[in-house]
Amino acid sequence: MTEEDLLTVDELAAAVGLTVRTTRYYAGLGLLPAPVRRGRVAYYGPLHRAYLELVRALQDHGFTLQAVERYVASLPDDATVEDIALQRTMLTSWTSSPAREVTKRELEAEAGRKLSATDLDLLVRLGLLTRHGRGWRAMPNLRIGLELLDLDIAPEGIGAAGDAITRHMDALADELTEILRAEVLAPYRRDAHTPEEAARLEATLPLLRRLTLEAVVAGFQRAANAVITRSLAR
Repeated sequence: MTEEDLLTVDELAAAVGLTVRTTRYYAGLGLLPAPVRRGRVAYYGPLHRAYLELVRALQDHGFTLQAVERYVASLPDDATVEDIALQRTMLTSWTSSPAREVTKRELEAEAGRKLSATDLDLLVRLGLLTRHGRGWRAMPNLRIGLELLDLDIAPEGIGAAGDAITRHMDALADELTEILRAEVLAPYRRDAHTPEEAARLEATLPLLRRLTLEAVVAGFQRAANAVITRSLAR
């Protein structure tokens, strides 16, 4: 780490988009390696920034600070910037925005009407809403569920469709993740790599996520058309 790489806590916080107070708090919890000392001033480098960005990625997934602490503590002591960046890239949310905390009043404002207990239960069943303390945690795609509520379809039918989607998507996500680990990450980790090669892999994974989502949609469309064709042929 060169002198040019060193940042003050103010500069580190600004680089990651956090407040200085939050950055100091995370450092105090041991979520960052010990800083480099120059007299009374603490300096931080690329590894500290990588850890801080990893912490943010974990929180975007809804990890509590206690869970984040356990995860960070499980990382090897000799983890490099590239290792931490790869961990973060693997954990980066597939959605464009994190879940958000809302009140029932805010939910009803978004829905444009009062929401009954049945409505809320259905949104929970669809995985679009979860209880969070005295309020709720809404998923980024809550809008889909609110639009489904307005359809003239029995809630049980919507719920059954949601159950089927969740069941198959969970299995698909598990299988695709295992393929990624076995066919991409395991071969990569077997050999030493330059920072440039690590950066290329880090840039490749977001593109792979986008293409995977597009392939899932295209695959469902193809399968649905095949079902229609078979139905017409009978």
